[in-house]
Amino acid sequence: MNARTRYLEPIIESVLPRKMVFLGGPRQVGKTTLALGFLGEAADETHPGYLNWDDPLTAARLRRFELPAGEPILVLDEIHKYARWRGLIKGLFDTEKSRRRILVTGSARLDHYRKGGDSLVGRYRYLRLHPFSLMELNESPSEDDVESLLRFGGFPEPFLLQDERELRIWQRDRVSRVVTADLRDLEHVREISLVEHLVELLPSRVGSPLSVKSLREDLAVDHKTVERWLVILENLYLCFRISPFGSPRIRAVKKERKLYLWDWSMTPAGGARFENLVASQLLKYCHFVEDTEGHTMELRFLRDTDKREVDFVVVKDREPLFAVECKTGERGVSPAIGYFAERTSIPRFYQVHLGERHFEKGAATVLPFRRFCRELALP
Repeated sequence: MNARTRYLEPIIESVLPRKMVFLGGPRQVGKTTLALGFLGEAADETHPGYLNWDDPLTAARLRRFELPAGEPILVLDEIHKYARWRGLIKGLFDTEKSRRRILVTGSARLDHYRKGGDSLVGRYRYLRLHPFSLMELNESPSEDDVESLLRFGGFPEPFLLQDERELRIWQRDRVSRVVTADLRDLEHVREISLVEHLVELLPSRVGSPLSVKSLREDLAVDHKTVERWLVILENLYLCFRISPFGSPRIRAVKKERKLYLWDWSMTPAGGARFENLVASQLLKYCHFVEDTEGHTMELRFLRDTDKREVDFVVVKDREPLFAVECKTGERGVSPAIGYFAERTSIPRFYQVHLGERHFEKGAATVLPFRRFCRELALP
């Protein structure tokens, strides 16, 4: 697979002539590689059009508005670390938009950290780059493709290497970089060691209603502190949380949320990791539709006070599109599907699994995960 070919490339190409593109996403998901491709096939970090804020000399030149001559495209990497980056970007765009195209990348949420300074509304399009998914790897995905994604995750480097030892080293280094360097650059957190401990606790919490109280007790800090750290880790693309979907005819839980990791290979193998993979695929779909079509998309879950649950509900402009239940086995249908089908307005229920069987039973369509991705044309 060509690591430079990513699903957002044609979208970026169509937007750049009109607006800046802000490309967000987790660290090491391939943002820089994708961006460098717009500077030329052989472009690397030494290309004059690539300007990385982490380089002190480059940062100094940008503050003085000193730009490389004759470069029609500028890639500005990690510039959100500059406290006044919005004003700087606005000035660059307003003075250079007739001569240059500007692509901004960052491993923290550019939409979250766009604070202070003049408004950039109307000057940019924000796109979120996700790890590899089944349909991005292969239009007709196989069992081996699913197994590889489950085993090595969807981040380009470990997935392409397919080496367990390299995966462990990569995971350690990535988490360390996010928790130490990125956290230090963007937030005021003194208890770095406790945040590291929190990150160690999260994989075992994947897929279940997240108890902040339990985390607070494990870390010996107050509730507000744990919640703040979780929000920071979400903003740094280490994890994401989803909220319950309510309906008047069910006694839905209201405050519980479920947590998943952007790198699902960190989740313990088995049902939890498969659920995390499905969550990541559905979040990718939601973000793609939201970023490219302008609809409001939400990923939620169904759970009532009697603990009946369906893992995911995809919501578009406040209306449910479909629900998804995850099973590692291919036999039997979750009784919760029939219960919620009768009491909610959700039009379609899918139960996805890692086997081969495809059948309809009651309100449920049971099918292999790879077929589910193909039939819904998920990105």
